Amino acid sequence: MLRPDLLLQPTPKGLYCPPGDFYLDPVRGAVDRAVISHGHSDHARGGHGAVLSHPHTLAIMAARYGANFAKSTQALEYGEVIDINGVSVWLTPAGHILGSAQITVEYKGLRMTFTGDYKRRADPTCATFEPVDGTHVFISEATFGLPVFRHPPTEHEVGKLLQSLADFPDRTHCIGAYSLGKAQRIIRHLRLAGHDAPIYIHGSLEKLCAVYEAAGVPMGDLRPATIDDTSKAAREAYRGHVVIAPPGSFEGKWSHRFPDPLVGFASGWMSVRQRAKASGVELPLIISDHADWDELTDTVREVDPHELWVTYGREDALVRWAELEGRRARPLRLVGYDEEAG
Repeated sequence: MLRPDLLLQPTPKGLYCPPGDFYLDPVRGAVDRAVISHGHSDHARGGHGAVLSHPHTLAIMAARYGANFAKSTQALEYGEVIDINGVSVWLTPAGHILGSAQITVEYKGLRMTFTGDYKRRADPTCATFEPVDGTHVFISEATFGLPVFRHPPTEHEVGKLLQSLADFPDRTHCIGAYSLGKAQRIIRHLRLAGHDAPIYIHGSLEKLCAVYEAAGVPMGDLRPATIDDTSKAAREAYRGHVVIAPPGSFEGKWSHRFPDPLVGFASGWMSVRQRAKASGVELPLIISDHADWDELTDTVREVDPHELWVTYGREDALVRWAELEGRRARPLRLVGYDEEAG
C-alpha cells in the first residue's frame, strides 16, 4: 500500500495531495486547485483558481466573498465520487455546519479521510456526521482535545436561555454566536423549542441566514438589530427579545443601546469559567460546533483507522491517548486555523 505521506503532505499552505495536485482547505495564499471542507473563513478563502466543494459551501462562500470568489467552481454532493488525476475524491457529512464535509481521498489502495471540523451532536441545521468505512488514515481535528472538555446536552443549554427569558422578561438577551453555523443553530433550536417571537440579528448574519433558508432550514421571523433611531421608544422595542450577533459586537457600545442587556455567549469555551467571567458573560451557553473529548475518542474508535493524524487544537493530548490505546498517531502542526469560535 502507498505510504500516507505520498498521498497527503502537510505544507505551510495546508494539506497537499501530490498525485491529484490539489490542496485541502488551504490557509495561506491562493492555490490553483482547492477542495474545501466547509465555509468557515479559516478553511474557505477566496481567490483560488478552482474550488471543489459541497453546493451549500459554495453558496456560503459566494455570500461571504462574492459570486466570483474563485476562477471556477464545481459542486460535489455527499457520496458522489470524482476522479482528479487518478485520485478518487468524495464528501461525507461532517455535522459541523451547513454543507460541512469530510473529504476522503483514495489512491492505489490507500484511503485517507480529512474531517475538517466536525461534531457528533444532532444539529437541525445540517447533515449528521457519518463515519467513513475502510479509512486507513483518519485526519481529525482536536479543538476540544482535552479530557476536561465534556459538553452538556444542547437541549439543556437552550433550556437555560429559555428559562432566562422567562425569568427576566424585561431584559434584552444579547447572545454572542459565531455568524456562520452557531447563530443559525441557536435560532433553529429556539424555534424547535417553541420560541416563535421575532429574533433580532446583526447585519453580518443576514446573508448567511438567507443561505440557510434557501437550503431548507427555516429561521422564522428574523428582524434587523439596527438602531438608527436611538429614541427611547425605538430602544424599548427590543426589551424581552433575543438579539444574536457576533461575540465582538457586545464588547463595545453596540449592546448598550439595547435596554437592560443580558449578555450571553454560545460556545464550547464557555465551559471554562474564567473565559466567561473575563468576557463579562452573564449567561454562558456551552454549545459547540466541535466534538468534545469523548466524541473525539469515540469517533477514532468507531472509524478504527490504521493511523491517526491530528491537524490542529490540542494535538498532543489526542495523540498521546491514541498511543496509549496502541494506535499509530502523529500531530501535523498545521497553522492558520482558528479555534476561538468553538
